[in-house]
Amino acid sequence: MSDESGTQNTPAGSESGPRPEPLRLFGTTWVNHDNGYALRRVGAGVGSLAAAAASCLVLRFAFEGLRIADTGSFVTLLVVVMFAVCSALAFRHTWDGFGKRPDPDRQASLRGLLAIGFVGSLLAYSFRCLTEAPGEKLHRAEYETALDQHRKRTTRRTGNPSKKRRRS
Repeated sequence: MSDESGTQNTPAGSESGPRPEPLRLFGTTWVNHDNGYALRRVGAGVGSLAAAAASCLVLRFAFEGLRIADTGSFVTLLVVVMFAVCSALAFRHTWDGFGKRPDPDRQASLRGLLAIGFVGSLLAYSFRCLTEAPGEKLHRAEYETALDQHRKRTTRRTGNPSKKRRRS
């Protein structure tokens, strides 16, 4: 049983085994693709694309400020290249993060770069929503592995091993 947000509402102890890890904006609806999963994917994709467009508009105002300040073409070019490179790196880092768990130390060291390249992260999130919930493939693989391990641990043998026929 699940509620509107897709989180599991099972009484404590009624179901044993691993529970799926909820995804941001999707809860656990990614497991069975229920409770508005497709609508959430569309909403998350359109929302992150709109946020990227709004961010580009804000960056445009910043570039206008540089032009008004008359800093020169070199500084303007340097800022444009910085945002482009940081956005490309943030896109790649975010896209790779959907397929494998990021290293916490590397994540901490790239925090500034990812903050500058936020447009790339938003675009990666939006493009990933076209095929799946961002991070779904990684979480599904981990969840299925945990389920298999749980089944192997809890499967009981049938029959009495002492009555087993011995080979001659």
